[in-house]
Amino acid sequence: MKVQSQERSEQKNAIGFFEKYLTLWVALCIGAGIVLGKMYPSVFRLLGSLELMKVNLVVGFFVWLMIIPMLMKIDFGALHQVKTHTKGMLITLIVNWAIKPFSMAFFGWLFIKNIFRDYLPADQIDSYVAGLILLAAAPCTAMVFVWSHLCLGDPYFTLCQVALNDTIMVFAFAPIVGILLGVSSLHVPWGTLLLSVLFYIVIPLLIGQGLRTKILKEGGNEKLESVLHFLHTPTLIALLATLVLLFGFQGKIILQDPWVILLLAIPIVIQVYFNSAIAYALSLKFKVAHCAAGPSALIGASNFFELAVATAISLYGLDSGAALATVVGVLIEVPVMLSVVEIVKKTKGWFGT
Repeated sequence: MKVQSQERSEQKNAIGFFEKYLTLWVALCIGAGIVLGKMYPSVFRLLGSLELMKVNLVVGFFVWLMIIPMLMKIDFGALHQVKTHTKGMLITLIVNWAIKPFSMAFFGWLFIKNIFRDYLPADQIDSYVAGLILLAAAPCTAMVFVWSHLCLGDPYFTLCQVALNDTIMVFAFAPIVGILLGVSSLHVPWGTLLLSVLFYIVIPLLIGQGLRTKILKEGGNEKLESVLHFLHTPTLIALLATLVLLFGFQGKIILQDPWVILLLAIPIVIQVYFNSAIAYALSLKFKVAHCAAGPSALIGASNFFELAVATAISLYGLDSGAALATVVGVLIEVPVMLSVVEIVKKTKGWFGT
């Protein structure tokens, strides 16, 4: 027992060290992804081609490694407790559907069509703005579980807000994008949308709950906690591996058009902080518990980039400015969202809960 306790203590210290320098690991993985993508383009082309309905299966595998342990924590018998976070759920919906797409349309107009107009290809200006709007029009489906977990968010609240957003997305995505882009007959890639929900939510949830049931039968809560503790470091490693892949896939674009990438990234980054700040401020004003305020801010800031990329390609083409803008969103999603997670964690004392 003493040896076991010592091993757990050492593991806990290792995890603390790993998390303490997470920003450094993220920077190293971004650099490694770009370098490896340049050195071994054929390998990354092969990995990038392993897609189904624009959902990359390799990235999907790492996302599973990240979110299945989080979904194992959910006890459906306790799901009723999400009723205590009604205000948080309402704030999530307001930010995601009444503010986020329209604020991105404004930032796109301000930065791309005005401030940066003379520094970007004139024939792609409208296309860039369209890509930014597509990126903001659908809230995150899978990675929000990771962000919520990292800021100690309520897993029940996170699951419910993702499920509700996915349901609304089926009906609201096309009309909102159609209004903002002036497209009368928007082709929504339903295959990508439905497959992503199935691939990132339904299947991992079934696997997570199956593993939870099996572990509880074999060793009870103590064994479940031990398994979840053991999986914590592999979860973070999967997050970093995802970064290497994403930057490896797009390293060529980054090196070819670094200036364009930077200019497109600016309104996206501002949008992330703007929407997360609104959700967080509203949560603070209406006395929402921090365990719900954090996930609410995070889902309001992150994007469903698979759907955005697929829609941009179907509407404007693979080599369009719209497709490039959505890809930039993919690239900055993880590092920027990690910074939001850090802000949420460091301001927990504001909520007193």
